[in-house]
Amino acid sequence: MNQVVGTGLVRTGTGLLRTGGTLFSRPRKVAPMASPNTVKSRRASGGPGIKPGTRGFDKRVSGGELGIRGFDRQFSGGDKQVSGRPGMNVFDRQMKRRQRNWAASLPSQNYDYLRDEVGSRVADRVYDIARTFPLALDVGCGRSHIAQHLSQDMVERLVLLGTSEHSLNQRRGCDIPTQCVLADEEFLPFPQNTFDLVLSSMSLHWINDLPGAFRQIQAVLKPDGVFIGAMMGGETLYQLRCSLQLAETEREGGFSPHVSPYTAVNDLGNLLGQAGFNMLTVDVDEIQVDYPSIFEVMTDMQGMGESNCAWNRKSVLHRDSMLAAAAIYREMYGHTDGSVPATFDVLFMIGWKPHESQAKPAKRGSATVSFTDLARGGPTVATKTH
Repeated sequence: MNQVVGTGLVRTGTGLLRTGGTLFSRPRKVAPMASPNTVKSRRASGGPGIKPGTRGFDKRVSGGELGIRGFDRQFSGGDKQVSGRPGMNVFDRQMKRRQRNWAASLPSQNYDYLRDEVGSRVADRVYDIARTFPLALDVGCGRSHIAQHLSQDMVERLVLLGTSEHSLNQRRGCDIPTQCVLADEEFLPFPQNTFDLVLSSMSLHWINDLPGAFRQIQAVLKPDGVFIGAMMGGETLYQLRCSLQLAETEREGGFSPHVSPYTAVNDLGNLLGQAGFNMLTVDVDEIQVDYPSIFEVMTDMQGMGESNCAWNRKSVLHRDSMLAAAAIYREMYGHTDGSVPATFDVLFMIGWKPHESQAKPAKRGSATVSFTDLARGGPTVATKTH
């Protein structure tokens, strides 16, 4: 069982110690998460362990060092930037940029534990592919949470793209030659057929037009290029969402969304297929982090730059509602040791850009042996030996 330490509670011989929490990961699964009523059965088993823990947009972009044409373009955003798809404007992208810049000013070792863990799992999927990628792109790189786990044997050159200038300036060191690009993930400033590999971790769930973003990623990939990404989805933070909704309904007679909407795992494969990817793989990792209370959950979300930025968000959360939500959270989901869990459903996806060299399914009706015959132990197909 993988364990990563974040801000939370660790059980010691004398009680609860505010020195770090334990992050539990369950095995991968390819089905949606269970309902909130089954929270107790979803907690990972095993005792906690302690491990040292681990957070401008308007700027000219240039890719001359990599010899990539078409990079020079001016990017700017207004107070209410609209995505390329009409009617798809759920998130305030300027607010998300400010949240990420503010989070980048905080100590990374306090809030980057989840991003580093997900970034390492994305890198693991890169190592599963037996080839070297001459040029790769990391969309929404943050502090280069994926690049620090890669080697030049896998990726020869890497372009880091993000909306937060502060995060790019504080990127982690790696042995891969890198080029930084300050731009919005919704509008990729690259020509078609540029990259052999496109990566993304913990960024795409804030995109307004996710189908359009997938189409852009597919366009900038070379034929037979691969996209490997990870994003929040499913029932992420359902404990926090339910507690806030119940508390506001009780104290104020109604509730406003305080947790952003997430993509369902069942929809992700369809979106990738519609964008033109083939040989798709979609799976889910459930990650659970224990915290002292709801207040530490919300503090860490801010420190990660993961606060809600939906246009219909409520700007003020009343004190009475907040205290009621803390009590509901602990009563409904709390552990016997006094800590409370926060669940993150991380959706991992792999899609390939079509190429004639890729394996293709056989034509319908071309089979020579039926499954019924195979189940009965015959007939067998004769093979020639030389």
